[in-house]
Amino acid sequence: MFIQTESTPNPATLKFLPGQTVLEMGTADFPSETAAAKSPLARRIFAAGGVTGVFFGTDFVTVTKAEDMDWQHIKPAILGAIMEHYQSGAAVIEGEQAASGHAEHSGEDGDIVRQIKELLDTRVRPAVAQDGGDITFHGFDRGIVYLHMQGACAGCPSSTLTLKMGIENLLRHYIPEVLEVRPVAA
Repeated sequence: MFIQTESTPNPATLKFLPGQTVLEMGTADFPSETAAAKSPLARRIFAAGGVTGVFFGTDFVTVTKAEDMDWQHIKPAILGAIMEHYQSGAAVIEGEQAASGHAEHSGEDGDIVRQIKELLDTRVRPAVAQDGGDITFHGFDRGIVYLHMQGACAGCPSSTLTLKMGIENLLRHYIPEVLEVRPVAA
């Protein structure tokens, strides 16, 4: 098994491509070791040490390291954990996979929210997946769109620029009711 790695715009995050499907659909975010209880793969990666977050996409694993760690020291252990997992034949996530996605929204602005989600799914999420992350809809209130950033996007130095100059401008261009985009914590 050959696992490729790619850097991301977030220097604390590295994208691992195992060359096989990680998740059939959706994404899964494990911002802590306790959150990884249902995932044998995420538990193995956290056990490698120096890891503060794990994120799964359809064909990649994004790992965020602790600030005081160097990639050259922990990358071999993470590669080993991923390889061991796939050789074991264990499931990536035990039980039903709760695909993380957009939050539900009801109300009179439902049509606007549908348009926001469609633009996020077709224009934004594929681009941020290339960088090892995901951005999901969290809410819409009085012209403000709230988005949740995951994987490499969470804590990325360029995330504010991505939100303001990229996503906000895109949404405002197509949906005049959108006034601003703001990030939310999980």
